[in-house]
Amino acid sequence: MSKIITTGNNIKDEKRTGKTVRNIAKVFFTLHFSLFILTVLLSACARMGAPDGGWYDETPPRVIGASPEDRETGVTQKHISIYFNEYIKIENVSEKVVISPPQMEQPEIKTQGKRITINLIDSLKPNTTYTIDFSDAISDNNEGNPMGNYTYSFSTGEDIDTMECSGYVLNAEDLEPVKGILVGLVDTAKSDTAQTLLRVSRTDSRGHFVIRGIAPGTYCVCAIEDVDGDYRFSQRSEMMAFSHDRITPSHFLDHRQDTLWLDELHIKDIKRVPYTHFMPDNIVLRAFMHEQTDRHFIKFDRTDADHFTLFFSAPISSDSLKRFADSGIATLPSLRLLDTDATIDQRDIEYSSKGDTITYWLRDTSLINTDTLLVEMVTLQTDTANTLQITKDTLEVLPKTSYAKRMKKLKEEQDEWNKNIEKKLKEREKQLERMRRAGEEDFSSLPEIDTLMPPVRLLPKYDIKQQISPDENIRISFPYPMARVDTSAVHLYVEQDSMWFRSPMTLHTTDSLPTQRNWEVYTEWIPGAKYSFEVDSAAFEDIYGHVAEAYKTGIVVANLEDYASLFVNISPLPTDSSDIIVQLIDKGDKPVRTVVAKGGTAEFYYIAAGSYYMRAIIDRNHNGVWDTGDYYNDIQPEEVYYYNELIECKAKWDYTKQWQLTSRPLYKQKPEQITKQKGEKKKTIKNRNADRAKELGVTPPEK
Repeated sequence: MSKIITTGNNIKDEKRTGKTVRNIAKVFFTLHFSLFILTVLLSACARMGAPDGGWYDETPPRVIGASPEDRETGVTQKHISIYFNEYIKIENVSEKVVISPPQMEQPEIKTQGKRITINLIDSLKPNTTYTIDFSDAISDNNEGNPMGNYTYSFSTGEDIDTMECSGYVLNAEDLEPVKGILVGLVDTAKSDTAQTLLRVSRTDSRGHFVIRGIAPGTYCVCAIEDVDGDYRFSQRSEMMAFSHDRITPSHFLDHRQDTLWLDELHIKDIKRVPYTHFMPDNIVLRAFMHEQTDRHFIKFDRTDADHFTLFFSAPISSDSLKRFADSGIATLPSLRLLDTDATIDQRDIEYSSKGDTITYWLRDTSLINTDTLLVEMVTLQTDTANTLQITKDTLEVLPKTSYAKRMKKLKEEQDEWNKNIEKKLKEREKQLERMRRAGEEDFSSLPEIDTLMPPVRLLPKYDIKQQISPDENIRISFPYPMARVDTSAVHLYVEQDSMWFRSPMTLHTTDSLPTQRNWEVYTEWIPGAKYSFEVDSAAFEDIYGHVAEAYKTGIVVANLEDYASLFVNISPLPTDSSDIIVQLIDKGDKPVRTVVAKGGTAEFYYIAAGSYYMRAIIDRNHNGVWDTGDYYNDIQPEEVYYYNELIECKAKWDYTKQWQLTSRPLYKQKPEQITKQKGEKKKTIKNRNADRAKELGVTPPEK
């Protein structure tokens, strides 16, 4: 057995090593203990929001105080603080928070932990009630529990005004709810047409508004888009609504049912809750846009060299022309070509349906081939004071493609044609040589080749379905003004007993314009019959000498059994001579069929089977379309009504509907299925504790 001898130095080394090991062990112990404590703390922090087996916070924030106090009187300070019992947040301040009376200088609204601060920049008016309507913008910061509609108010006088009124703003043309438009009260004692609103509110996604803090009195209600933020109607380009109906706000004690839910399916209790019912609560304003009267020249367009178009912001009214009749200008605008003796033919001018766009067709080849036309234009335009004045401008009208480029393209097309003809001639010569070698002497089977490039053809657009309903017509439109339409060269034949017979028809233009580019074929169709529509060659010729080729197509008229009929009895009828335009509309709110009610009855024949809705327009001026309003001339937009139910039509069936236009308020008329502006879902508490309780099999906590 060997013997180990330990020296003194070795003993010291062992002591130092043992001490080092013990120190390292202490460090590791300290680190592990610290990590354990940190893990426990992090776990505890992670469980603070929703600990396992615990409940979620479903209590909305609550106001615990304010400075000045809510509904306090004699207030002079412009800094306001509202205190809550928990941390809160505000959403969409600019859209949802409305201060009344309106503030010309936008106030500062901030959230600071458990409070909201408002700094009013404008001076406070004496003896005035101020309201700050937060709508549903306030919720708690953690769980997002909504506080619900909240309004803070104070008064600079001895009394505080508490009256309210409410209603809806709808688009006058289609009864769509108008979201975010400013609604306010004006003083009926003042006669100026652009009053600043006294009290204001803003519509929500359903077009609904509530004006609060109203003093006793009589008012008129109006709505303005208020793009410039001056709280009055000052621009024709702003959407607006006005009413001469006077309102006197009032109130009475009423009751409503308040339903308490255990969860989404089970009712806990129904309570009868008293509340103050403010009137009126059913105001309806029909918003509209004015027709543009600020008239100025916008631009010209010369996409093709043979015509150019002038665009204006608004048409020239007949009244305006009468005012300037003694100016010596027969028509406006008046155009004169400079640097040439050529003129624009008055037969070749087209106006758009609104009269704000004018197209000039050029017959003179020299003008068509001129790249820059210098045109002196004399017309009426509004000046900075919005007054019509005769103005004179010189236009340099250039085509999109220059004459040189057009000629180059034409040459390329001619070269391509010649190349193809040369290829066809060579192929024909080879085939002829083969036939000669084969000893053939009859070469009539070889097709003749036309070496001349064919002229540009007129290409009419035929609007003809292969199967049409008995009340449809054939429509023909032309790309250029017409010089000749030979109605005798247009034919319609009907098949009867396997024989074809000529069917009586008329071809007439539907244009009031001298260019006559739109035509229609009318006939009494025989249901179930087959027709042949035929056009001889050269029947149509435009002002440039383009001639149309022959055309032929077959048509089948549907049977009566394929359609339904609908008869709508309408009441009440207008007391004046207004027409009632009734439209069947599809799911996209687009008209499918339009008729004018005769004697209070709208008759729809040949309706394809399907689902429809219905709209009525009170046509006061008998022009067949809906017309907007005019605030300056005290004209309301024409009334529009919607039939609230879906109409299902089946083939072979006749339907009769009774429609009382005013049986429902306007804001309840348009069916939800075709309403594009959908109401936002009301903010509610998520009720996650009910789900939690269901998982645990226990009763959820009381709220």
